[in-house]
Amino acid sequence: MAPEESVEASPLLQSFERRFLAARALRSFPWQSLEEKLRDSSCELLLDILQKTVKHPLCVKHPPSVKYVRCFLSELIRKHEAAHEEPLDELYEALAEILTAEEPPQCHRSYLLPSGDSVTLSESLAIISHGTTGLVTWNAALYLAEWAIENPAAFTHRTVLELGSGAGLTGLAICKMCHPRAYVFSDCHSLVLEQLRGNILLNGLLLESDATAPAQHPGHNTHNAESPSVTVAQLDWDIVTAPQLAAFQPDVIIAADVLYCPETVLSLVRVLQTLSACQKDQQAPDVYIAFTIRNPETCRLFTTELGKAGISWEAVPRHNQKLFPYEEHSEMEILKLML
Repeated sequence: MAPEESVEASPLLQSFERRFLAARALRSFPWQSLEEKLRDSSCELLLDILQKTVKHPLCVKHPPSVKYVRCFLSELIRKHEAAHEEPLDELYEALAEILTAEEPPQCHRSYLLPSGDSVTLSESLAIISHGTTGLVTWNAALYLAEWAIENPAAFTHRTVLELGSGAGLTGLAICKMCHPRAYVFSDCHSLVLEQLRGNILLNGLLLESDATAPAQHPGHNTHNAESPSVTVAQLDWDIVTAPQLAAFQPDVIIAADVLYCPETVLSLVRVLQTLSACQKDQQAPDVYIAFTIRNPETCRLFTTELGKAGISWEAVPRHNQKLFPYEEHSEMEILKLML
C-alpha cells in the first residue's frame, strides 16, 4: 500500500480493529467506506484488515466466537469479490481454518486502551443466560469507562466500590488506567462472580485473597506494586446490611447499566440510602451512576426515588473521547449523586 493510501486507510483500519476485537455487530462496521477504498486500491488493504482483526495477537490468544469470525470473514470475502476478480488466498485460508474450529461455551471481547494495554473479557455467548444480565458487557459500562479514563483524578489513590460489576469492563479499565488505591468489584449472581474473578485474573490483576500466590491465569501484565488492592464481594441489594456496606469504606461508588427495571431501581436507591446513613461524620463518597436511556419512565423513577430518599444529583457533562465501539445512537447519561 502506498504511503498516502496507508494514511487514508488508518482510521478505517482502526475502526475495523476496535469493532472486531470487541465483537461488535457486523452491521456496525464501515463496510461502505471499505467498498469505496477497494475500488481504488490493491488487495493490501484487505490483508492489513486481516492482520488487524482475525490475525491480531489478541484475537489469536483470546478469540471471539467461531460463528462471529466466520461471518466476518465471509463478509470480507464478499467485499473483495465485488471489487476484484482475482481471489485472495489469505482470506480463503483463514476461512477454511475457522470452518473446522469448534465453538467454545465462552468467547472473548477485547478493548484497546490509550496506554497500549487492553482489557479482555470472557463472556457468555448468550445475551441473558442463567437468569442474569451480568454475563455480558453493556454500553453504559463502556461509556463510564471512557469517562473514567478521561477523568482519572476522580479515582487515583482512592477506594472504589462498584455496584453490579457484571463482566468487569469498567473496573478493569479503571484499575489499569486510573491508579485507584483499592477496587471492590461486586455483584449478586454466583455465576457472574465466578466469571468476574476469572476476568480479573485474565487481565493480570491479583485478587486480595490471592496476594501471596502467583497468578494462575495467563494475563496481560504481571502484578506490580502499583496495582490496586482488588477484591470481589457478593452483594444482594435486597438483603445487604449497613455494617456490610460500611466495611468497604469507599471514597467513590460507581454503577453502570443497572437501571433496567423498576425493581432494580428501588433496590439500588435503598442501597444508596443505606450507604448515606453509614457515613455519619465521614466525608460522603462520590457516586457516579451511568445508564442507557432505554425506557424514560424507568429513568424518571430513579430520579424520583432519589428525591424521596433525600439524595440530590446532577448530570455529568458528556466527555469528549470515544475510545470504545458501542452503538452511536444509544442515549447514555452519567449522574453524580450527593449522598
